[in-house]
Amino acid sequence: MREVMGDLLEWWRAGAAVGMATVVGTWRSAPRQPGAAMLVGPDGAAIGSVSGGCVEGAVYDLAEQARDGADPVRVRYGVSDDDALAVGLTCGGIIDVFVERVDRQTFPELDAVAAAVTTGTPVAVATCVTGRPDQVGRRLVLWPDRRTGSLGSRRLDDAVTDDARGLLAAGRTGLVHYGPSGERRGDDLAVFVSSHTPPARMIVFGAIDFAASVARVGTQLGYRVTVCDARPVFATARRFPGIDDVVVQWPHRYLAAEIEAGRIDERTVVCVLTHDPKFDVPVLELALAHPLAYVGAMGSRRTHDDRMARLRAAGVPEDRLVRLSSPIGLDLGARTPEETAISIAAEIIATRWGGSGRRLSSTAGRIHHD
Repeated sequence: MREVMGDLLEWWRAGAAVGMATVVGTWRSAPRQPGAAMLVGPDGAAIGSVSGGCVEGAVYDLAEQARDGADPVRVRYGVSDDDALAVGLTCGGIIDVFVERVDRQTFPELDAVAAAVTTGTPVAVATCVTGRPDQVGRRLVLWPDRRTGSLGSRRLDDAVTDDARGLLAAGRTGLVHYGPSGERRGDDLAVFVSSHTPPARMIVFGAIDFAASVARVGTQLGYRVTVCDARPVFATARRFPGIDDVVVQWPHRYLAAEIEAGRIDERTVVCVLTHDPKFDVPVLELALAHPLAYVGAMGSRRTHDDRMARLRAAGVPEDRLVRLSSPIGLDLGARTPEETAISIAAEIIATRWGGSGRRLSSTAGRIHHD
């Protein structure tokens, strides 16, 4: 929902009704992840996507009907669907899409949700997508310290609150199932929890020309990007336009302060591009001591060997050193800063989703990883 929030909120504030389709479940090579959304506005405009094109026409029709008053509906598209020949996913995946009407009456909390998303406050929206007719479409909105709305019963609300806050803390979006009254064992009810947490962070140490390209790609991938360097002549906003934060500080001191403040988590990506042992070794020693999503360091083979020797001499154990991506990036034959940034981004993506980094034409099986 985040990607369509601006348009949705504009129509909502104008008092208009919108048809909204949301991916709530995926199997095999689904092109979009749970939470991807498409809107059909009051003027018929289509915003966003749920399938990358495969079933957009069919979903558009359902969203238009929902906008005009039809009941919420959960629909499955894919090769196992009876209508696969007409609207099946050409990629062979399966998606479940929940289609509903959104307006001030059906989603009175939207303004508060949008405010939380804008300010980076964690918030989760739990929507009943399968259940009794009087339950489907009901919503519970949860913050870490409060909640509003209801799915129909106190017991169900309490069960969903516990589970949704767990998903929110982990930054995960997905379906949870319950018995008719919120029992943990049962699948009579399906509740889709859409978690909105602050974006994951990418910290780029070393304000060199390669850093500018890596930072730009990181922004495109959805990270909140910080560039940090101890040299004020290089770490300037002018050299890094459009980047969230440019910090003048010794790398290891900055990272230590961010960890102490609780602003680093297991989604954080660290790219060390400083090429200088006095910067590299202390910050890598610290980064490898924490369960970060990715830690990479730039340098030649000779630089890598020297760096590893220095880290071992500093007492970094082997089980931590194996987590270091060095030399950084995948072997794409990159030469320019822009090409190198793509190779680094490719390695980050492969690490996140378990990709092999090989050409898809040389592999078999699923393209998209869970």
